Amino acid sequence: MTLFLASTSPRRRELLAQAGIEFTVLDVAIDESQRPSELPTAYVERLAKEKAEAGFVTVESDENAVVLAADTIVVLEDGILGKPQNKAQAHEMLRSLSGRSHVVMTAFAIKTHKQVRVQRVNTTVFFRPLTSKEIEWYWQTGEQLDKAGGYGIQSKGGIFVSSISGSYSAVVGLPLAEVVVALRGLGIQADVLSID
Repeated sequence: MTLFLASTSPRRRELLAQAGIEFTVLDVAIDESQRPSELPTAYVERLAKEKAEAGFVTVESDENAVVLAADTIVVLEDGILGKPQNKAQAHEMLRSLSGRSHVVMTAFAIKTHKQVRVQRVNTTVFFRPLTSKEIEWYWQTGEQLDKAGGYGIQSKGGIFVSSISGSYSAVVGLPLAEVVVALRGLGIQADVLSID
């Protein structure tokens, strides 16, 4: 089987490479607008599936093609916190997350000629209380604009996280344990899993 990752996210590339899995990157673009009254769970699963299907269209001539795609959202009280568009939004997101928990949902989809499989992993993330000075400092780092929820757990934003319940790699962007098991079912092995 030939694995393609339908994502240009450097974090997803790093995670998959960390697992010792060989892959080729596909650059796909879909409409990521949330539909009216669409629940966060349905939204994140739909986006992962649509990304995988869009990627598969470009490689379907390869009968061994397997396309992996994922999408990550931050959910606070049933509302989705996207990527902040400006400083005011970035500050407001961190204020809303301060001193409480939220849920990071990452869905991944695997598309082959025979099937498409979608799986979602939820992780609860707990933030310690943040000061206005810390929120301003984080804005100055420049990390926030391309991060769902306005923070990155794997970089400077990690200092705000007091604990998590669930998959750390899913918060970063790809639930590695679940993805490796799903790919193994298709005959795609991580280095460590090919050892009997």
